[in-house]
Amino acid sequence: MNVKLSKANNLLLVCLLTLMPVLAGADTLERVRTTQSFTLGYLPNFPPFSAQASDIPSGYAIDLCLKIADKVKTELALPGLQIRYLSVSPTDEINAVSSGKIDILCTPTAPTLERRKRVSYSVPVYTAGLSVVVRQDAPQPLLNALAGKVANTGPTWRATINHGLSNQTYAAIAGGVTETWIRERMRLLGVVATLVTVENTAAGLKQVAEGKADAFFAERMVLKNLLATDKSASNLVLLDRIFEYAPTAMAVDRNDEDFRLLVDTALSDMYRSGEIEQAFDKYLGGADDTAKKLFKVYALPQ
Repeated sequence: MNVKLSKANNLLLVCLLTLMPVLAGADTLERVRTTQSFTLGYLPNFPPFSAQASDIPSGYAIDLCLKIADKVKTELALPGLQIRYLSVSPTDEINAVSSGKIDILCTPTAPTLERRKRVSYSVPVYTAGLSVVVRQDAPQPLLNALAGKVANTGPTWRATINHGLSNQTYAAIAGGVTETWIRERMRLLGVVATLVTVENTAAGLKQVAEGKADAFFAERMVLKNLLATDKSASNLVLLDRIFEYAPTAMAVDRNDEDFRLLVDTALSDMYRSGEIEQAFDKYLGGADDTAKKLFKVYALPQ
C-alpha cells in the first residue's frame, strides 16, 4: 500500500516539475488562468510608491496594480482570483519579470534600452525627477555646483567650474539609472570624485547623515517622503534643483502583447476616469498642472 502511494506521489512530483517550465514560458494571462493567481512584484523600500509596513504592501503603485488585477479578474472571468505579493530588489526586479516569477512589476521604473532587451513596459504611470540630498552644513562651493552655479569667482575654466564637485563622495542606488547618470556626468565633466552605491534610498540618506557621503542622488518624491518621516535625517536638506526627468512605467513580459494591452487599457481607463489623480492625491501630495497635462498624454485613446 505504501509502495503504491509512494509511486503515485513520485508520479505527481514528476508531473509538477514537468509543468513548471511550461507555466514559466506561458503567456501571462494563460499562466494566471492556470494557477488561478496573479503575482504583483514590488520594491518594499520605495515609499510612497510601494512600501512594506505590514503583510500586505501599500502605496501609489500597489493601488494601480490592484486596479489592473480587477481588470484581469473581469477579462478572465475569475472572480476568486488570488492576489499574491512578492518583494524584489533593484538588482533582481527585471529578472523576476522576464523569468515569470512575477506577473508585473508594480513599482515604476524608467524604461531603458538595456532593460527593454529583457522586458516590456506599460504606459507611463509617473514622471520621476532626479534630485539630491546634502547635509545642512554642506560647503558652499558644493551647494553652488549642485545648483548649477560657478563654484568660485575667478577665471572660468574647467577646473574652476568643477572645483565644488571634485573631491566629494556621492551616493546612488546600485544598478539603477541614477548610478549610470552620475558616472557619465563625472566622466564628461572630468570630475575627480568617489561614487558609492547603496541598496535603497534609506541607506543613501544614512550615508549622508553620518558623513560617509557628501550627497545622495535619487528620485525626488521618494526623497521627500523619507525626509518627512525619518527622524535621523533631520540634518539633511533636499535641494530645489531637478537634474533629469524621466517617465516611469510598470514592467511586464517582453513577448506578451495581450497582457500589455490589458495593462495599458486598465491604466488608460484610470487616467480618463480620474482614478490616477485620486491616487496622486492620496500618496503623492496631489497632481500639479503639468502632471495633469501629462495624464492626457499618457492615456492611450480608445
